[in-house]
Amino acid sequence: MLTWLTNAWRVPELRRRVLFTALVLGVYRFGSWMPAPGIDSNAIKTYFSQQGGTVLGLLNLFSGSALSRFSIFALGIMPYVTASIILQLLAVVVPKLEALQKEGEAGYAKINQYTRYLTIALAALQSLGYVLLFTRSSTSNGTGHVLNTNAGRIVLIVVTLTAGTALLMWMGELITKRGVGNGISILIFASIIADAPTTIRAWSTGGPTTKLFYPILFVAVVVAVVFVQEGQRRIPVQYARRMVGRRMTGGGSTYMPLRVNMAGVIPIIFAAALLAFPPTIAQFFPKTQPWINRNFQPHQWSYLGTEAVLIIVFTYFYTAVQFNPVDQADNLRKYGGYIPGIRPGPPTAQYLDRVLSRLTLPGAFFLAFIAVFPTYIGTYFNLPTTSRTFLGGTSLLIMVGVALDTMRQMESQMMMRSYEGFLDRK
Repeated sequence: MLTWLTNAWRVPELRRRVLFTALVLGVYRFGSWMPAPGIDSNAIKTYFSQQGGTVLGLLNLFSGSALSRFSIFALGIMPYVTASIILQLLAVVVPKLEALQKEGEAGYAKINQYTRYLTIALAALQSLGYVLLFTRSSTSNGTGHVLNTNAGRIVLIVVTLTAGTALLMWMGELITKRGVGNGISILIFASIIADAPTTIRAWSTGGPTTKLFYPILFVAVVVAVVFVQEGQRRIPVQYARRMVGRRMTGGGSTYMPLRVNMAGVIPIIFAAALLAFPPTIAQFFPKTQPWINRNFQPHQWSYLGTEAVLIIVFTYFYTAVQFNPVDQADNLRKYGGYIPGIRPGPPTAQYLDRVLSRLTLPGAFFLAFIAVFPTYIGTYFNLPTTSRTFLGGTSLLIMVGVALDTMRQMESQMMMRSYEGFLDRK
């Protein structure tokens, strides 16, 4: 591992990308400590100290504790994730969006533009919901409200938080283009890992049960996630030799890797973002808040069951978006490839679809199990609230999945560098 990291640091392009990513993450963490104007940070921090096992505690984790400080990055990147979910779901039922997806880069650029506009709208709505929540919530001693505002201050806070989300969206795109890994996932990873010191402190001061079972559960979840994330089914592919001009090209055999969990951590992020949406909307309808509080707490079975179902659905949905069997079969036939024993064309597409459906089923159930089981175990053994939230399968899946994807991209960059050196020597 150390040798691999040392070799990666020696590659100039990769070193620049890593340093650029670190610089952007440093700016992100600095902004997470800058409170929004007109905010009483102490009152909000005291209020959040009592919200560790609620949806607000989970949202605070995804924002890197920026929400508990009500900083300029309090909303985090979750409005962008929610906007992406909505547009990907609409692409199934709206013909115009489906046509844009088939146009290639130009179509995806247009969809990304729609995603940005929707992100701004959702961020403004969510920031207004938080302002109303803190305005109506009482302090711990009951002497006043957590946030005292007037119309002008509300507008200022909403504009600040919305601008912070827009800035994070731009920073995430910069990381994707000029840094290492997927920018949005990296920002979420940084937000979760920022809570690690608090979790370690809670574990070190916990009882014997906490000190014994927490490391065991942590290591078990990490090992299981790595095992499944790296699992794949290799479909053999044979290429026929063909004459191009006067030269014979092609031939040989290779394989098509189909991962057990082709969707990665995206279904987990989608489910968490979608389940965070109802509590935000409920701030505008006070009569619905008791029902929301009863059914949308991360440690309750209603929340965990809904999360598991959403993860399974999103796993199949995102896998279908990422891998189209018909397109793969057409590409194989176009380049003279075929799967031994399977006729080219529609039979190949049907075979790939059947294999992918059977392969995605255990992957989807694994994601749902990992997201629910650690949370249940943490509640059963009465682990500290901060440790329980950090240990939740959602957090660990995102961290391990993003780390694996980032290392895979860095490895591909190193392979490209090695190939370039080989060609230069020749």
